Amino acid sequence: MDPQTIFHVLLALTVVVVIGRLLGTLLATIRQPAVIGEVIAGILLGPSMLGQIAPSVYTFILPSSILRPLNVVAQLGVVLYLFLVGVDLNADRVRAHARVSIAVSQASILMPFVLGSILALYLYPRVSSSAVPFTTFTLFMGVAMSITAFPVLSRILSDRGMTDSELGAIALTCAAVDDVTAWCLLAFIVGIAQDRPESATTVALLTVGFIAVMMVLVRPLVVRLARRGGDRPGYATVGVALAGLALAALTTEWIGIHALFGAFAFGAVIPHDSGLARTLVARLKAPVTICLLPAFFALAGIRTRIGLISGASAWLTCGLITLVATVGKFGGAFIAGRLTGLSAPNAVALGVLMNTRGLMELIVLNVGFDLGVISPTLFTMMVLMALATTFATTPVLDSLARARSA
Repeated sequence: MDPQTIFHVLLALTVVVVIGRLLGTLLATIRQPAVIGEVIAGILLGPSMLGQIAPSVYTFILPSSILRPLNVVAQLGVVLYLFLVGVDLNADRVRAHARVSIAVSQASILMPFVLGSILALYLYPRVSSSAVPFTTFTLFMGVAMSITAFPVLSRILSDRGMTDSELGAIALTCAAVDDVTAWCLLAFIVGIAQDRPESATTVALLTVGFIAVMMVLVRPLVVRLARRGGDRPGYATVGVALAGLALAALTTEWIGIHALFGAFAFGAVIPHDSGLARTLVARLKAPVTICLLPAFFALAGIRTRIGLISGASAWLTCGLITLVATVGKFGGAFIAGRLTGLSAPNAVALGVLMNTRGLMELIVLNVGFDLGVISPTLFTMMVLMALATTFATTPVLDSLARARSA
């Protein structure tokens, strides 16, 4: 990159970080996760707001020449972020609440997946084109409706002091299982979108083979590496782990299911309570969240064009997407929770928590956008849905808590 491009990339990242942190601090006063402020900052700096109010300033901060390098930085940030999400995955907690968690997580995927697929019948002729196969569009809409943001949910539970409660443990486990399942489905759909129909089976088989290799061969090696590193692993141990991350990401990219899946899978095989896991989180979390992820928010902001949603029918469609997403997630989690023995108040709270989407939803949407599966208009509608459902979680939980204590 030439010096001018580097300057504009750094400028864009700095502006997104500063505005995102300010908004995050303001939103924290009403107990909203900071990620909402960062997403809003990206939208404010994009064509929807700054591009309309001050076009010359927008062009100076985000010229078209930086889109490609900004995308590279964003992809690196998201790959490392998904790796850290995998590292945080607590397999012991999943096993401890296996019966309830598996039932609730799968129901909270199945119901929104079915409703999202049905909604695709309405959306396809309105916000898509014949260039996108209807089957691919339908499958992607189903997965996009099924996401729960494990990291954002964890932050909400931590802020409310619910992490160690039974409901909090179940919610975190459900979100973890939900994300693993949803990422597997997304991997399969990406394989279908990128390949000819006759090669989709090959992609699926390679994906299954990759998962098997990670669990049977790679996991024992990583566990041994973590034990040898002890509580304070050295640079060599951390370097081997990062090399494994790169190899897993490149492998899934070669398979055709996106590097994100490989990064998440490799993070998940690292014991979350090991010194290696703690060291990786300690060394990577700040650079990823402060320096690299802002590029992703800036890119998402550029792609979010609220002006594309014009007219009452378009806003009604946006509202319909939000309603279907909410009903699917809440309904699936609530019904499964009640059938597995949770009390009605806990099942309601669990349904509300599982409706948190946040950054994970944006990652999925950007994958669909990059593949050309969703249009800029639908991308914008889905971003607004992700913001609305995530923003609603804390106020609804507060209302439920007040109702219980009354």
